[in-house]
Amino acid sequence: MKSRSAILLTACVLACATPVFAGVGEAQPAPCADRHPMTDAWFTGPMLANTAATAPRGHVLMEPYIYDVVTQGNYTTRGKRQSMPHQNTFGSLTYLIYALTDTMGIGLIPTFDYSTMTGVPSSAGPGPGDLTLQFQRRITQFQPCGWMPTISLAVQQTLPTGRYDQLGDRPTDGFGAGAYTTTPEFLSQMYFWLPRRRILRLRFNVTDAFSASVPLQGASVYGTTAGFHGNAHPGSSFYIDTSLEYSATRSWVLALDATYRTTGDTRVTGYTLQTSGAPGPTTETRSGWSDEYGLAPAVEYSWKPWIGVLLGVRLFPAGRNVQDSITPAIAVNIVH
Repeated sequence: MKSRSAILLTACVLACATPVFAGVGEAQPAPCADRHPMTDAWFTGPMLANTAATAPRGHVLMEPYIYDVVTQGNYTTRGKRQSMPHQNTFGSLTYLIYALTDTMGIGLIPTFDYSTMTGVPSSAGPGPGDLTLQFQRRITQFQPCGWMPTISLAVQQTLPTGRYDQLGDRPTDGFGAGAYTTTPEFLSQMYFWLPRRRILRLRFNVTDAFSASVPLQGASVYGTTAGFHGNAHPGSSFYIDTSLEYSATRSWVLALDATYRTTGDTRVTGYTLQTSGAPGPTTETRSGWSDEYGLAPAVEYSWKPWIGVLLGVRLFPAGRNVQDSITPAIAVNIVH
């Protein structure tokens, strides 16, 4: 796990993932571009896979998402099916990206959430989640009729701005993970021309996130309760995303993400204060590693090359230490 993270981090210290730029910045050299024009399709991007493309210098992208994570309440651990309370997490996530040069982009991703859960009070109100900063460096550029995909190296840095501990009797107020998380990424994007000049866009991305330890007090998103004092040590998270986008027409696109994530063991150590106020015995709990597979079909519609909307749903069946969930989402992609 450590060697895998080190390899990705070394490769990606110069960059970070960005969402789709609706085809902006894709080169169109003659004469091949005349036979296969990139303007035959206006993409907004699939629901999950970030783009390897970068926008021309000075361009700005804004892409807000609104979603509802519906947790069904089932997961598998130690070979047994477990049940959890039903939960809805209503949230927003917004990509804000600025192109420093034709090959480099910087940005941030703010998030906000509000949760309801069976058997416990709902969130006291909408609250901010963790904030992610990002930087991307494009290495290669796809050319029509060429064999080399667009490739970028990237890095995201997540800051623990969301509440995660001292939750009292409202676990639904936990909107963050409390960890400084670094995510190096490899991003690639390729185009294929099908009969009747329709374009198929393929993305293949690999990321590996690793986090610093998290100080905990009281009830937290890590399952601790009132009076607890200690630390959480999140496991690293390796992620693969492959996406396909088929341009049925210039404006209408059908998209599908297929994902896999494996997350290492998260360890929580500490003690709980006794009624006398003295520290109790030191305890340690482990989450165990988890595996998660997902699909995310979506429909894209763009009425201009610089603006479009996406409607999709993310489907995660229950896996090892992962609850099953359904997440409908809508996004608007704007490039200026």
